[in-house]
Amino acid sequence: MGFFLETLIGGLMTGMLYSLVALGFVLIFKASGVFNFAQGAMVLFAALAMARFAEWIPQSLGFDSKLLGNLLAFVAAMALMIAVAWVIERFVLGKLVNQEGITLLMATLGITYFMDGFGQTVFGSDIYKIDIGLPKDPMFLLESAFQGGVLVNKEDLYAAVIAAALVIVLTMFFQYTGTGRALRAVADDHQAAQSIGIPLSRVWVIVWSVAGFVALVAGIIWGSKLGVQFSLSVLALKALPVVILGGLTSVPGAIVGGLLLGMGEKLSEVFIGPMIGGGIEIWFGYVVVLLVLLVRPQGLFGEKIIDRV
Repeated sequence: MGFFLETLIGGLMTGMLYSLVALGFVLIFKASGVFNFAQGAMVLFAALAMARFAEWIPQSLGFDSKLLGNLLAFVAAMALMIAVAWVIERFVLGKLVNQEGITLLMATLGITYFMDGFGQTVFGSDIYKIDIGLPKDPMFLLESAFQGGVLVNKEDLYAAVIAAALVIVLTMFFQYTGTGRALRAVADDHQAAQSIGIPLSRVWVIVWSVAGFVALVAGIIWGSKLGVQFSLSVLALKALPVVILGGLTSVPGAIVGGLLLGMGEKLSEVFIGPMIGGGIEIWFGYVVVLLVLLVRPQGLFGEKIIDRV
């Protein structure tokens, strides 16, 4: 039972990180109707910026405080992601208003490859470390209930808490702030929102900036765990099944979908994988999503689309 709980908790923590990346997909789709295939590249680009700024800023300013260096690097990386959001709206999305969905999807694919290449040009292609002080030693829980206790990685636990806190803050932002209500209004009907004076271009910059912030936090956490390398963008795309499972328009769906797939991946890899040769963790999420789509095409929490003719 103790080993089962260890696997379950590990899956929940991984699932929370999936949810964090999935939020970026959901936020942009809700506000602009664009399926942002570039979210994985944004995670990589933000992580590269954080890692390199954390090296460059202390060297340039001549101090050795890791905490101050990380704070300044975070601010600089966030400023860069806001600039990226403005450039995307100004030179890409702003030119493609009212275009077909496939056109917008191809535009985000172009953004993906551009950010991958541009990030390598500016920041280099080595593997970089992000050290924000998360403890990496394990700890044991429930030692009185199970012999030897339940082994939990402290870094995973802290990362899950950070991700959960960010999810709560974003949910409150969308529900209780004027800007959040404007974003939801744009999501419901672009033309109606414009007719009551909500500037569409500004809303898109805001939502891409929020998605950039989410990508930065996700990139920092993944970079702290695995190092910043170009496979990070592929890893971030593992959140795609989460988005489809939870529903493209549902923030709660991104959270629940991430937790479900995180648990399912870990449990299936540990308990079913040895029977079939392993590797189940790679494709498990996609198979689950395929089965769900056969029954509920809009996902577990997505809005059902009804076309009246």
